Amino acid sequence: MNDMMVERPAATAPRSRTVLVTFLGSVVRTMGDWMPIAGTVALLTQSGLDTSSVRTAVFRLKKRGWLESETRAGRRGYALTPTALDALAVGDEVIWHARQPADLADGWCVVNFSVPESARAVRHQLTGHLASLGFGNIGSAVWIAPARMLPAAQRAIAELDLTPQCAVFVGDYAAGQELTAMVRNGWDLDEIDRRYREFIEDHRHRADRLTGSAGMGGEEAFDAYLSVVNRWRKLPFRDPGLPSEVLPADWSGPAAVQLFERMVAVLEGPALAHAAPYWPARPDPV
Repeated sequence: MNDMMVERPAATAPRSRTVLVTFLGSVVRTMGDWMPIAGTVALLTQSGLDTSSVRTAVFRLKKRGWLESETRAGRRGYALTPTALDALAVGDEVIWHARQPADLADGWCVVNFSVPESARAVRHQLTGHLASLGFGNIGSAVWIAPARMLPAAQRAIAELDLTPQCAVFVGDYAAGQELTAMVRNGWDLDEIDRRYREFIEDHRHRADRLTGSAGMGGEEAFDAYLSVVNRWRKLPFRDPGLPSEVLPADWSGPAAVQLFERMVAVLEGPALAHAAPYWPARPDPV
């Protein structure tokens, strides 16, 4: 692949990277944590990417330490590194097992930090990490999420070497600002709900057709599977699974989760069966 150093316009790069990460998590691990170069290009071009952008995305993930060159059965390819496997496993907890509403009685995880102005970039990294994990900002350098997010917060803080600058607590709400008002201030619930509703609106008719059809071609199933997983992948990260007591009565999260799981149940088998012949050992999809 000549190290795949082909550059594409910036507008195409983010989508190529996100689709490739989705491909690694939903297909490559099933096929033995390794992907053939030619097969990867062939499959992802079927899903609407062009050859150059696929090669560039692979090259960039290799630079990030996610992929390492490895030849199997005479075919050149890339194996997932421990870094990639760890990151994908963390994502699995959210993507494939969407957070159910937390139990209000379990309490809250509160993160407070003091990072000097000279380390502004690191501070922004930390707040970005916390936001992507579903933490809400309720005050100056104060972030909060259900108590079960404690390990994720500790991991994010440690990765940035900010443990000495942070204080992390777990406890109950006792008094003060009304809890639902605090949640409204800390999270953009309207925006999270809007994204869930858009997902439902964009996929429910297709899901009905899939459920009622006798089947579809392998390429179509693969493209649909990769598309729905890629579209869904980032949605649950913004949603920490807040207790139902503090959510609007018409919260659309559960309906979106149900639709996603329904589509995966129909598409996953045919999609992986379509992908399998591109691997030399042709393993049976799990």
